[in-house]
Amino acid sequence: MTTTSRPALIALTALAPVSWGTTYAVTTQFLPPDRPLFTGLMRALPAGLVLLALARVLPRGAWWWKATVLGALNIGAFFPLLFLSAYRLPGGMAAVVGSVGPLIVVGLSAGLLGQRPTARSLLTGAVAAFGVSLVVLKAAGALDPVGVLAALAATASMSTGTVLTKRWGRPDGVGPLALTGWQLTAGGLLIAPVAFLVEGAPPALDGRAVGGYLYLALANTAIAYWLWFRGIGRLSATQVTFLGPLSPLTAAVVGWAALGQALTLVQVAGMVVAFGATVAGQIGSRTPAVPVREVASRGNAVTQRGEAVAVTRHP
Repeated sequence: MTTTSRPALIALTALAPVSWGTTYAVTTQFLPPDRPLFTGLMRALPAGLVLLALARVLPRGAWWWKATVLGALNIGAFFPLLFLSAYRLPGGMAAVVGSVGPLIVVGLSAGLLGQRPTARSLLTGAVAAFGVSLVVLKAAGALDPVGVLAALAATASMSTGTVLTKRWGRPDGVGPLALTGWQLTAGGLLIAPVAFLVEGAPPALDGRAVGGYLYLALANTAIAYWLWFRGIGRLSATQVTFLGPLSPLTAAVVGWAALGQALTLVQVAGMVVAFGATVAGQIGSRTPAVPVREVASRGNAVTQRGEAVAVTRHP
């Protein structure tokens, strides 16, 4: 049983989207151009294999297909769709579309977790999306329908994976390290054939590219996703997803501090609004910071360690 306090748990989980916010800068400054699928593969598969080697636990029974489904939603489908939307949409439109993730999770939680949406959670999600739009939305341009659909599909995929991860929990005796390794490995194996079919052989890598891929695989993926799935197991799905706007906010700060990209007063105001909504999404929850194991939904109740526990709404 962990003794991590709830504020500390939220702060540790928040490190995941903060880390993901550095992806754009690392990709543009260190990695070969126009290789989004190969980059997704290099993020997922090496990290998954490392975590599998550390955990030394493989799925059993139904968890073979559950891990595959979660790996497809959180990694295998999410990475390619995210890169596709980023390449086809102007400015930060992909991030704006992605910022509706909290609203999608609120809706999915109603059907899959029995958590009724409240006006407060819906309003907070809308405010977060508005704040992100002020930060990342640049000059208007023609919107590519394929890019918009890809961004929506990426957001829906990750949101569904977040809620299913909360619903299914973990098998007894299996920690978040193993669960993360299963998903990253499954997702990477799903990306691999698509990457080689679409992009061909891997590109030649110099020292900067190798360093960039090592950072993405270890800090940006292995550690970040372990913290993310650990947080999902101990916080409500809504709480976790409200940390998502920290990713585009971090990207904006990194662009300003490291890449010399100017920030306007409107963008700063958007940061304040989005960060305020993120904090509001963590306040008032009655979710105890305890591990979640195998969870089976029965109407508006779940079974955890043989005890029926009513599912309550977490604002």
